[in-house]
Amino acid sequence: MIVLKFGGSSVADAACMRQVASLVDAARPRSPLVVLSAMGKTTNGLFDAAKAAERGDLTAAMDGQRKLMAAHHKAAEDLFADGVPEALDAALTDLFGELELLLRGVAMLRELSPRSMDAVASLGERLSTRIFAAYVEGAWVDARTVMQTDAVFGEAAPQVEAVHDLAGKHLGPHLGAGRVVVTQGYIGATEDGLTTTLGRGGSDYSAALFGAALRAEEVQIWTDVEGVLTCDPRIVPEALPISDLSFAEAAELAAFGAKVLHPATIQPAVEAGIPVTVRHTQKPQGRFTTISAEVQTGRPITALASRGPVTVLTVSSSRMLAQSGFLARLFEVFGRREVSVDLVATAEVSVSLTVEADVPLKALLQDLSVFAKVEVHEGRAIIAAVGERLKSTPGVGAQLLSSLGDINVEMISMGANEINLSLVVKQESTAEALRRLHRVLVGGAS
Repeated sequence: MIVLKFGGSSVADAACMRQVASLVDAARPRSPLVVLSAMGKTTNGLFDAAKAAERGDLTAAMDGQRKLMAAHHKAAEDLFADGVPEALDAALTDLFGELELLLRGVAMLRELSPRSMDAVASLGERLSTRIFAAYVEGAWVDARTVMQTDAVFGEAAPQVEAVHDLAGKHLGPHLGAGRVVVTQGYIGATEDGLTTTLGRGGSDYSAALFGAALRAEEVQIWTDVEGVLTCDPRIVPEALPISDLSFAEAAELAAFGAKVLHPATIQPAVEAGIPVTVRHTQKPQGRFTTISAEVQTGRPITALASRGPVTVLTVSSSRMLAQSGFLARLFEVFGRREVSVDLVATAEVSVSLTVEADVPLKALLQDLSVFAKVEVHEGRAIIAAVGERLKSTPGVGAQLLSSLGDINVEMISMGANEINLSLVVKQESTAEALRRLHRVLVGGAS
């Protein structure tokens, strides 16, 4: 069997759902499990309605509910020429009734807890899948019966062993050649049945987890680009789809700013040895990317990614000279403040590192200044050049730096896995730096 995951833009309206249905019909011989996100902008609409209710503005909350209801009923009416099936109409009525009760409860208490927000947010996927399952005459399965998670609402962690067991129990019996099974991404439930969400982008993660649990032949991620590209096409219009990508490369690109894949998507597939393909919903015959455990290519650099703004901290102290324990003391501060460090470069008496722009900078500086001098450079960006043969290709570092010309590189770090060479530049230089690097190093990648 295979897993097909479609994001919100792929099921934004009836026309989009028809296109998705044609792809699902073509996959019927392969026993497809279809994992859907909410219809485009629905999740944002649910968040807005819930926040209006929290403010006590029940009128605005109910107005948001009515707009969402109208959009979903219109999609259903457009899909079914002979009228919306009675069972589907009843299901939609029940779901919007549930939403109304939740919003009224939030408005009454003037409190929107993460638990309540998850209950509200889950309705987007439950609505889209009800409509789509009815349209393709597939089996609808509530993902909350399969995706068992902890109780960290808003960012729940799946209980993988339980998911494997529950997938066999609740999804397995419906699978078979010629059949379609439809379920939700993004949502789950605790062992006690409380609704949770995996966080934004969690639908890809859901698809990979379900695929691993069911030993799928392939997990297909259908989106609005032809696979993973060599760079962000909004910055580098000539960016090309990459035909084959290793799991390690994909994880690095995702971590450093590539938008196609949620980083957590990769791990379940890595462990199960399942290839993941990234495809364009509107161009099913177009190019796509296959992500597998290992890829043998002759390219030194596969793709470029960037992330910013970030802040560079340079911590200096003469105490570093021939003294053990300095780095432990340094990073203890970041651990205590729960600040993640991305890149690190060391010298004899200084350490440079990057952190996200929204860290508690004042508190960090206060702690660090007790034993070191700290220089702060804000408004920087990380550019990552990723490739399996990066380290083993002579001269690639010189090519990379020379291609930047007059763009100043403030920090260089080779990733611990040796497939990521990261550079720090001023954020305003990022776009031009990416264009120059792409033209010289990956312009011909495919």
